This record gives sequence, C-alpha cells and structure tokens, in this order.
Amino acid sequence: MFRLIPIIFVLGTILNIPNDKSEQPIQNEEQAIIIETNGEPSEHKEYIETYYPAIEVVHVYEQIFNGLALKGRPDKLQAIGELDFVHSIHPVKTYQLSPDVKENPVFTNEDNMKNHTSYTGKGIKVAVIDTGVDYEHPDLQTNYKGGYDLVDLDSDPMETKVSEGMPTSHGTHVAGIIGANGYIKGVAPEVELYAYRALGPGGVGTSIQVIAAIEHAVKDDVDIINLSLGNTVNGPDYPTSQAVNKAVELGKLVVIANGNSGPQQWTVGAPATASKAIAVGAYQPATQISYLYHWKEETTIPLHLLLSSVPWDLTKAYPVVYTTLQEKTSLHGKIALIPRGERPFYELAREAEQNGAVAVLFYNNESGQFRGSLQGEKRINIPVAALSQQMGHWLKENIATEYTWLETKYQSYAEQMTSFSSRGPVTVSWGIKPNIVAPGKDIISTVPGGYAAFDGTSMAAPYIAGLLALMKQAHPNWTNEQIQHALLSNARPLTSHHKQFLKPSLQGTGLAQIEQAINAKTIIHNPYLTFGKTDSPTFRKQQTITIENMTNQPQTYSFNIPEKERGIRWQLPRTFTLQGREKKHVTLELDIQSMLAAEGIHEGFLQLHEGEEIYHLPYTFIHKTADYPKTSGFEFTLKPFDPETFVYRLYVTAEEIEQIDITLYEADSLLYKQHLLTINPVKQGIHEGQINRRQIQEPGLYRALITLRLADGTYENSETEVYITP
Repeated sequence: MFRLIPIIFVLGTILNIPNDKSEQPIQNEEQAIIIETNGEPSEHKEYIETYYPAIEVVHVYEQIFNGLALKGRPDKLQAIGELDFVHSIHPVKTYQLSPDVKENPVFTNEDNMKNHTSYTGKGIKVAVIDTGVDYEHPDLQTNYKGGYDLVDLDSDPMETKVSEGMPTSHGTHVAGIIGANGYIKGVAPEVELYAYRALGPGGVGTSIQVIAAIEHAVKDDVDIINLSLGNTVNGPDYPTSQAVNKAVELGKLVVIANGNSGPQQWTVGAPATASKAIAVGAYQPATQISYLYHWKEETTIPLHLLLSSVPWDLTKAYPVVYTTLQEKTSLHGKIALIPRGERPFYELAREAEQNGAVAVLFYNNESGQFRGSLQGEKRINIPVAALSQQMGHWLKENIATEYTWLETKYQSYAEQMTSFSSRGPVTVSWGIKPNIVAPGKDIISTVPGGYAAFDGTSMAAPYIAGLLALMKQAHPNWTNEQIQHALLSNARPLTSHHKQFLKPSLQGTGLAQIEQAINAKTIIHNPYLTFGKTDSPTFRKQQTITIENMTNQPQTYSFNIPEKERGIRWQLPRTFTLQGREKKHVTLELDIQSMLAAEGIHEGFLQLHEGEEIYHLPYTFIHKTADYPKTSGFEFTLKPFDPETFVYRLYVTAEEIEQIDITLYEADSLLYKQHLLTINPVKQGIHEGQINRRQIQEPGLYRALITLRLADGTYENSETEVYITP
C-alpha cells in the first residue's frame, strides 16, 4: 500500500469553464469524506459503527489503498480525525452555484470516431472515471450498465446538474467516444459502459476520489479503465500513478490522457506518468478547412458545418440571400442566410434545398458561436453551416445594401501533433510518455442535451480505450500484455514537414493503427527503450526486449544501424529468425563516451525490419543534465475540519537540492509579502507539513516564488499561484 496525497485533479480537455466566485461549501448539511487508515479497514469499520453510530460507513477500500468512505454531519465527522488509526482525511465537498449559470450544450458537425473493422466491443466492460455520465442520453442508454458516485458516495454517477453546482459534461463526452450507439457511433458501439464520478462540480476532484474510483472499477471487474484527467506532478511514483500500476497488476488495461500543458517538454503529469499504463497524446489529422470570402470587403467568414451535413465543397462564387422562409424568396442557385429560431435546423435546411438553394448558413440568435444537428429521415444534399450572431448580422446588412456574392476558399493542414498535447519525458525514471497518440482535435461526441466538439488529450484517451475493446473482442485468448503491446508496437510514427520523425517525447510509438494491431504479425513487448540519466566518463547499459512472432510461419528480423552520433555507439543483434509462434529475448546495448557526447536529452527511434514491415522502437537517455522541472505540484490548503491549520505539499524530482524556500508576493503588484516556509533537508519525493494560520499575514491570492539551493551552490527559481483561504 502507499500514502495518498489529496492533490486537485482537473480534466484533460480544453474547455471554457466558468469561474464562479460565489461557490461555497455547504457546512450545515451531511458531508461525505474518505479517510486513509493504518491497518485493516474492515476492523476500523466495525469500530466506527460501534462507537460513532451517527456516522455511516459507506464503503471499505482495501485493494488499491486502505480506507473508508464515510457520511455524517460535519460536527460528528470532526471527531474521526482524532482516532489513532486515521492517517489522513479527504473531504468530498458539496458546492452550490449562483443561479445565473446554465447548461448550454454546443452542437457540432463531424464524426472522428470511425471504426472500419467488423468488431464492436461487444461484451467488453469499460470504466469511465470522470465527471459522471448522462446515462439518460439516447446514444448512451443502451450501453450504460452501472457505476458509482465518489463525490456523493452513492450509486448514481450522473453528471453534475445546474441545481447541484457548476454543471459538467466531460464524462458524457468521453463515454460517447468509447461507446455511443445512436445518432452517433463511438469507436466500440456495443461495449458495456460503467461510470465512476470522481470529479464533481466544475470538473474538479482529489486524488483520493480518483484512487477510490479505480478500486470500485476493479471490484466491478471491468476490462478497461479510462482516466481522462490528471495533474501537473511529473513523477513516476505519485500516488495516483501507483494506483494505476496496481490496477494493471490486478488485470486491467488502463488508458490515461497525457495532459494539455504542451508544447514544452516535461509537461506530462500524474497519473499519465504511470509506467504500466497507456498514456495518450492528442493528434490532428490532415484536414482541409473551407471558408467563405467577401472579395470587396476582403473579409473571411469561417464555417462550422452542422452535424450530418455534407462537406462544403462549392467550387465557385454564389450570391447570398437573406430569408426566414416565411416569405416568398427565390433561392435557386443561391446561398440562403437564415436566422436561428424555433424551427428545427433540419426542417429549414430541407425547405431551402427544395427551393433550390445551393447551401444554407444559419446564424446565431445570441452572442457566440453555435453548432447544430441535421437530424431527420432523409439526407440533405446541400452543405449547411453555422455562423456567429455578429457575422450573420454583418452579412444581412451587406445584403440589404448591395448584391452580395461569396466565394468558397480552402486551407489545407498536414497531420500533426496538437500544440496543447503534453510532452514527456517523465522525471526521475526518465520514461517515455506519451506511449501513443490518437485524434484529439475537434472531436464530436455526446454531452447532456445533445452533442459537442471538444479538444484535448481527454478525447484521445477514450479513442484508445475503444480500440482496446475492439482488440479484446477480436482476440479473447490474448493476454492484456499482448493486446497492449500489439497496439503500441504497430503504431505509425509521425513525421515533420521535413519528413523527420517527431521525437518520442511528443508521440511515443506514434499514431494508433487499429487494423494493423488487430492483425499483428509481430508484437514487441515493452518497445520503449529508456536508458536513464548518466554523467559518468563511460556509460554502458543494456535493455532487453521480447519479440513475439504471431504467425504460424518463420519470420526473419534485422535492425537498421542508426546514424552515427558523436560519442554514442549502439550494439545491436544481427539478423535472426523466429519460428511460428516463437518468442525471443533480444538484448540491445548503448555505449556513451562522456567527453564526446553532447549534453542533454537524446531521443529517437531504432528500426526493426521484418520483410516489408518496419517496427519503430523509441529510445531516450539523458547525458549529464537536462532542463527538467526539479519541483512540481505545490499545494497549500486548509486542513480538513481545522480552520486554523494549513497543509502544504510539494513534489521534488531532483536529488541535488539542499534547501527550498517559498516566498509570497502580491499577485498584481508583485510586491514582497512574506516568507512562507523553508524545507531542509530535501529528499526526492513528496514533502508535506503544516503551518498555523497565525504565521500567515493575510489571506488572498499570491504568487509563490520557489527558490532551490543546489548542491553546487547555484540557485534555481520557479513560480506558481497560491490562494490562501480566509
């Protein structure tokens, strides 16, 4: 077992979430908490039930961690903290939201979740640990099978609604990518979906809720666990990363969003740093964007196609005419500009098509952009797009003063990694993350009340979870290790516009290739070659991989000799043959001459050939030094049920730190406020402690300057934002 640290987790999705300052914990009602215990949780359950009958023991945790979930009034729960067997308390807060925030689902157009195989994921159980799931959504109703709410500690993992706090939709979007089966189809449209609500109002939760959700999923015997969430702590041994590794050891495939803190290196955070899980980066396919151009005004008009619209592929300029379709207007050979109203988009677009329109533009009736859906019995054969209210009014005014023609233009984009996708490597272990990449840009899926397009590694991860479900259905006799490494070793590395491979710290083994993975002829077990960090004069290290021939025929393999690099030499095996279904352990050796090799991160790919197939093995090592973050994840929060005590936590990744000082500055003026704390001595890992409120001069929002004194006498600084609760 391991200690739990209640750091805040956030969603791995790029969303605009309102920041409502009026949220306040409700203290006069029953609260839910999770406690971490020393010793046997079942014994402590009996003790609490006997001596604290006003407190309900909701759940016992003993597989992933030792703990209890409790419910009770705050004044009753406060006494729990004094018990000898209680290691730490993690409150699960309930929030109320001001009434001016409302749900406003966005609609979108294209489907990025195409499955070209004959498999559907039928019979495979997939857990979504997230903000909950709208299991009443018509596209999710059939596949939803159950779950648990770790925020309210009940069996109803519904998304947060407006009446309960800042509403959420993230988990529903993730679930739809995996297994929607209705108006849109997920990657695996016949999986069994299980939802575990670990993130509450606004999509925020703690590590303890995430770890408890993992345990619930394990006990429910799911096959695959998806975690589209994370924090900023780049370290391999963070508690949530350890929990993920434990779940893998217990027979689960675990998929995690790599994070949205790119494009800098070292931005991956826990639990994506877990060595045994599949961390997923976000990729953007090659695409062509169409837009309208008003040549006289030199104005471009962006287009957002409605869901189920045919592509916007007009090849010449057309006149635009404003209409509500309530008056007689000739639409033949014209683009119809229609205001958004009460009638369904499908009805209006259908009528415009029947009246001869070549395309339809709907503009919003309120500020901002919108997207819609063309749900109807018959296909509409003209393109239909959405405009903002501002652009719609501008066009309407132009039409009123002169005959307006619009030309369609196109902009092409090559496939690429998204700029927001977090990069590796992992500190301390120097492991390669992400492991693989999948589509994560403009991904359409389900949300409460409709459909929406989100960006983020949160969208890429469930794509991989869905692919794993297809593979488990296709190969029920394969082990989890075979399934995972067949997917990873058969990915396609992405290249730059100069046709050079992108670094493994951006893409892992590359873009997932589901058909190649299902029909894998070769599996390379643990294809990631991590040689660590060295500053010795000479360095020699070996890595052993396992190559498995999945066919019934002999297969002959050979390594490409890498390009020569000063001070670096590879010792690779010569050509070798594996008989049908044979496995072979292969040793690869790296030799470094310190005086000759360049300092910093070295990464790239080794190539293994088998016939016409080429398998790419990513490698990385650090020579002498690299500009990696030496600390991360600083937290400063109130101790549960103790308004006079603050708890701080800081994760340290480097060994060469002698002392850490943290100083507060005014957030706006950057004027010095006070010295907050000193850590000495310093060890690698988590540092935590307590500070009495009397030591804090004034609550508020501050910039915290973290100053590191290194063993060589030099100093390094970093900054973070800290809010001290009144």
